[in-house]
Amino acid sequence: MLALPLTAVFLLDASPTQMGLLTAMEIAPFVLLSLPGGVLIDRMQKLPLYIAGEIFMGCTLLLIPLAWALDMLNMPLMYAVSFALGTVYTIAGSASQIVLTQLVGREKLVEAYSQNAIAGSMAEVLGPGMAGLLIRVFGAPLALVMDALLLIGSVVMLRGIRIHEVVPPRSTWKDRSFKDELMKGVNFVKSQKMLIEMAATVGAWQFFAQLALSVQIIFAVKDLGLDETLVSMSFVALGIGSVLGGMAGPKLSSRFGPGPALILGIAITSFGWISLLALESYLPSLFLFSWMLLCFSWGATLLFVNFLSLRQSFTPTELLGRMTTTMRWLILLPAGPGAILGGWMAEHWGMRSSLGAAGAGTLLVALIAYSRPYLKSLKALPDAKSA
Repeated sequence: MLALPLTAVFLLDASPTQMGLLTAMEIAPFVLLSLPGGVLIDRMQKLPLYIAGEIFMGCTLLLIPLAWALDMLNMPLMYAVSFALGTVYTIAGSASQIVLTQLVGREKLVEAYSQNAIAGSMAEVLGPGMAGLLIRVFGAPLALVMDALLLIGSVVMLRGIRIHEVVPPRSTWKDRSFKDELMKGVNFVKSQKMLIEMAATVGAWQFFAQLALSVQIIFAVKDLGLDETLVSMSFVALGIGSVLGGMAGPKLSSRFGPGPALILGIAITSFGWISLLALESYLPSLFLFSWMLLCFSWGATLLFVNFLSLRQSFTPTELLGRMTTTMRWLILLPAGPGAILGGWMAEHWGMRSSLGAAGAGTLLVALIAYSRPYLKSLKALPDAKSA
């Protein structure tokens, strides 16, 4: 949500270290709650959980404009809101991924995740321009009111979804240890070489990517001289990149395989940060920042369309919740330290050091992943028998 970091930068004059902490607070719930959350998700209906998360997130966002109106807005409150949003992403976000699997079936996962990315990116194309206008006219906190209302409004559409969810009866798990249920998901992930390889690769990518993601908005404002309207306009490129990634995802996965397509996505994200720094003296700041965002969203969409499809394709239904949250825990465990380190580097060595390290680090991850035999050999979605 663009208005959240813009509020921190423009109204609270947040430092790079504070922006790193703001990002880390959103990531922290994944580390703290993912594993126990997976057990709960597997015991519950996923769609109602997803809907409840959307409502809670919308209500939480309203705290910021309320605090602003009461002259009580500060960074500790921003951290708390960020942590609350991360909690929703951890539980309800995992449930939403399982809902999609139940809706379309496993054999169509790459296409489904691609179409979902395209649908989401339409909002990213239109949303930032509207956000820029709202932020310019009303200020960033009031733009969050629109975000909150849209989230709550999405509940109406979600309530129209009809899926048959098979929830294990309470009698099948009431006598089981919560720890044993949790470890069943962890042990399943440990037993699957593909999941371990992907967790290591995507986790390393998350660490290096967060070096830049935590400070790129403050870099655009303070180093490139973009105001809130220009920053919002540049974020249209984020949606365009997601469209490109969503459209190219099924074709690249079909032609080269989901494993190589995942690695290609990582490489594309690195190109944005590297080219921004390499061409900064030659091209307009708005164009370069937009280009960086386009490369990031294009590559990240290609990466996650294939990552999500691969991991969901062969996992038994009764373990989907625990597998999903275990994998999210593994890949986001390095993300928080990456965000904090990115803020620290930016404050002590300059923001270009964070962006440069992100570009070099993510490129290195892609090269190492390609040099290893397993991921690049994945030419089709596996099933439970072949995994």
